[in-house]
Amino acid sequence: MTIEYLKQGHPALLPDVSATTQTVQEMLSRMELNGESATREYSQKLDSWNPESFIVSAAEIAAAEKALPETVRDDIRFAHKQVREFADRQRESLHEFEFESYPGLTVGQRHIPVAAAGCYVPGGRFAHLASAAMSVATAKAAGVEHVTACSPPRDENGIHPATLFGMSVAGADTILSLGGVQAVGAMAFGHFTGKPVNILAGPGNRFVAEAKRLLYGRVGIDVVAGPTESLILADDSADPWLVAVDLISQAEHGAESTTILITTSRRIGEAVLELIPQALAQLPADSIAGHAWKNFGEVVLTGTREEAAKLADEYANEHVQVQAEDLDWWLATLRNYGSLFLGEETTVTYGDKTSGPNHILPTRGAASYTGGLWVGKFIKTVTYQRMTRSANAQIGRVAARISRVEGMEGHALSGDARLEKYFPGEPLNTLVPAL
Repeated sequence: MTIEYLKQGHPALLPDVSATTQTVQEMLSRMELNGESATREYSQKLDSWNPESFIVSAAEIAAAEKALPETVRDDIRFAHKQVREFADRQRESLHEFEFESYPGLTVGQRHIPVAAAGCYVPGGRFAHLASAAMSVATAKAAGVEHVTACSPPRDENGIHPATLFGMSVAGADTILSLGGVQAVGAMAFGHFTGKPVNILAGPGNRFVAEAKRLLYGRVGIDVVAGPTESLILADDSADPWLVAVDLISQAEHGAESTTILITTSRRIGEAVLELIPQALAQLPADSIAGHAWKNFGEVVLTGTREEAAKLADEYANEHVQVQAEDLDWWLATLRNYGSLFLGEETTVTYGDKTSGPNHILPTRGAASYTGGLWVGKFIKTVTYQRMTRSANAQIGRVAARISRVEGMEGHALSGDARLEKYFPGEPLNTLVPAL
């Protein structure tokens, strides 16, 4: 493969999270042992927030709605509609079935939503109101009966009003004004709601991500999220200004955000490098995008589009944009990505905010084996079977013989007992020669 780095970033090494793990483990243990009092203590200590009730009331939701301009309310409703309709289509694509796999043996599959889900909506520097639709609306589309949503208090007034309104529109059954590890633990243990969740979803900082990881097994989780990643594939037909802007737009997520351009055109690669400073100059002075681009931004030149596609699949990036000709070829060829954006007319920003497909996606190469959050994450796919007595003649004998080959005599006896009951007097024929 012919590869030339016009700009190479630092390798994205797995971080040392040992200190984070220890902190989060201690917090979760205290919360489980001491209950809601420990959660209150952490909220007071970390967020200076200790209201009489962490559960947001209907009156508070109504006040948040009233405080927002009509345009903002309409935009939130539009984004929710896009996300919910996409999630509804995903739910419709899941089919239950039943068939007779052997005369007298009926097998089937059912899709059962989990009873309770917990959705974390980040706060911090940005009001991540779009994340409310991505997690909460998707859970409700899956048929989850009770969704608890948490978001950290912005100030003495609690959750950012736009985020709070977004959580309500998305269909959250209970909203808690809690952030960080204390929010994740409260949802998992059922603090303040009496409804421990079965699955946790939603992005967050490293402490939130670690809390979800440590609770995995006790509850399900969507993904173990790392820093934002965005990769653009471009040929000579691409608009270098749009490429530069799209790279920088994703770099503002955080100091470790990785943004990569893979191009078959030296002209495009060099033009983008020249335009990046101009794009950065349009961001607020305190934006972290410049730092992220300097340390983790890359521009890679390949000889062919086949090489570009192969390299992109090796990166297995969270977001992949294609600004090149023959979009159908790229759609058919690329395999490893969280979400794919085809053509310059769309961009990761649209996916992050309003176009519909979910923006909670795999990072750090996990796109090579999994996708992101979707209705299926909130649904258990379970199987069942029923049999006639006559079917035992074949199924029972084969199962008993396989069990004896494996050395599992107890399993074999289950088959023998049924054969003796259903076919009295007939030879069992379930022994096997010594191997």
